[in-house]
Amino acid sequence: MRNKPAKRQERTNRYFDYTLLFIIIFLVCFGLVMLYSTSAYKAQAEYGDGTYFLKKQVFATVLGFSAMFIISRIDYHFWMRFAGLAYIVAFGLCVVVIFKGAESHGQSRWIKLGPLSFQPSEFAKIAVILFLATMISKMPKKMAKFKNIIRVFVTLVPILVPVAYTNLSTAVIIAGIAIALTFVASPKYKHFVALAAFAIAGGSLFIMTAGYRAERIEIWLNPEEHEKGFQTMQGLYAIGSGGFFGKGLGESMQKLGFVPEAQNDMIFSIICEELGLFGAICVILLFLLMIWRFMVIANNAPDLFGALLVVGIMAHIAIQVILNIAVVTNSMPNTGITLPLISYGGTSVSFLLAELGLAFSVSRGIKLEG
Repeated sequence: MRNKPAKRQERTNRYFDYTLLFIIIFLVCFGLVMLYSTSAYKAQAEYGDGTYFLKKQVFATVLGFSAMFIISRIDYHFWMRFAGLAYIVAFGLCVVVIFKGAESHGQSRWIKLGPLSFQPSEFAKIAVILFLATMISKMPKKMAKFKNIIRVFVTLVPILVPVAYTNLSTAVIIAGIAIALTFVASPKYKHFVALAAFAIAGGSLFIMTAGYRAERIEIWLNPEEHEKGFQTMQGLYAIGSGGFFGKGLGESMQKLGFVPEAQNDMIFSIICEELGLFGAICVILLFLLMIWRFMVIANNAPDLFGALLVVGIMAHIAIQVILNIAVVTNSMPNTGITLPLISYGGTSVSFLLAELGLAFSVSRGIKLEG
């Protein structure tokens, strides 16, 4: 009697992107070091504690990593059922902040929760990524039609209006995320030429209808002639004085009150001053490596929903990095965009790390045959 050949058992290994994890940890740790270096003088002068900003950022970072770990262990399909709810909650919070928000530097962007403050626009970014990924994944074949692409953008109008009212730069990021997701899902790229023309025309009209926006363009073109161009000029001085290898960690002069809010959206200028062009290039390369890992995960995602989630996260980080560096180098008008994982901002780092947990959840769904 012949023995039947045993069935070959394929061993399936679950994938986890440790390279992406290392990049995130390195950027966060580097950000904490640069934050302390940049903010110690101001923290000591205003609060009597040189570690004031560092402590708050460490607390937010711990919360963010905890959320990232928990979310990475949950099947990302679980969040599909909450996509609509997340969108509605984000819209509600963005409306509430207009009327009940706490003001800081003349802008109402925060909601106070006891001793903590919360920026709804950061939650709105995650909500939009989740909502659009769910929406598009349910009608992939319909994305070939221009009317369905327009439909996607129309659904964003309710949340874009309150977000743009309080924070135009965040509205630009959300719109950019939507463009990236529809671009990936649509097989006909010519539709986006028409969208680009419409966006340029609409953006120009939007800028010209408000005097302060037109003034920003004028300050951008001639910062040395305007009092409000002081921050830009001081940031450029910091970049120029750093040379190739910089003055050394902690040796910046511009952070001593010359660059306003240096620990926030202008922290890249202090990186250039202390670590030079070499340090700036290394930071940019790390972000490029992060984008590459997102592309690897998206290309190997188990399904369209997972791929769109990762593409949305990739677009969010890429757009924010580009806008921040462009503003600091005066390549575009000032928008108040922070540098992801590096700039000071508890809400930003917490929600961004939680968002990255979704990318890790998708990566866990990738199966390696062995």
